[in-house]
Amino acid sequence: MLLRVEASRPVTEVRGVVFDETVRFYQAEGGVWQGLVGIDLQVEPGDYTAALRIIPATGAAIEQDYTLKVEYKAYRTRQLTVAPRYVEPPPDVTERIQREARQQAAIFASATPERLWRGSWGRPVPGQATSAFGSRSVFNGQSRNPHSGADFRAAEGTPVSAPNAGTVVLTGDTYFSGGSVILDHGWGLYSYFAHLSKMLVEEGELVEPGQVVGHAGATGRVTGPHLHWTLRLNGARVDPLSLIEILDE
Repeated sequence: MLLRVEASRPVTEVRGVVFDETVRFYQAEGGVWQGLVGIDLQVEPGDYTAALRIIPATGAAIEQDYTLKVEYKAYRTRQLTVAPRYVEPPPDVTERIQREARQQAAIFASATPERLWRGSWGRPVPGQATSAFGSRSVFNGQSRNPHSGADFRAAEGTPVSAPNAGTVVLTGDTYFSGGSVILDHGWGLYSYFAHLSKMLVEEGELVEPGQVVGHAGATGRVTGPHLHWTLRLNGARVDPLSLIEILDE
């Protein structure tokens, strides 16, 4: 969700708190202040508070609460029959899976103070997404976690581009996601690209919008080549396509 603050007099800073997470605002064209709020796909429907603190150029700070209404949405469920090896990992990889999960959770729990992304966001590969964000798959009768990203049809070797500027904070092979690259876009916003056949960036590298970070593939726990793109904002699992839509300039 994009929050916009229009002020009738000069403002030097806008800050907010939603879902107990800090929302940082930046000044866009026309003097409007904008801030991104991540609403996790499993947030319960209801009314939530967006507490804003506005610092004018002169005078006292303005504190105001607004109501953010989260409405119910039904996500699609699909029934799939696959080879057993795609349902239950072998016991000897349990420790690896847990270690990788802890590493990624620590990354997504942090928020670097600098905003690296600017302007509109691009698609990492051409074409439309082929899977629905939030959908749930039932493999061989066993329900799985909801789909927390967007899948794109991409042949083996398709270049995968950074949708916006960011710093590479993880690159390597993971059990579920195969060849993986995570970009830190700043302010708690992360892109996670999975199933890559080749990675072309290194940890600590600053990438520019449109820079190729790797090639699509079929590594990890997948049945065919494609690109999986997950977006995290202050820990919330959000639809990458929604970010492209609301920041399309």
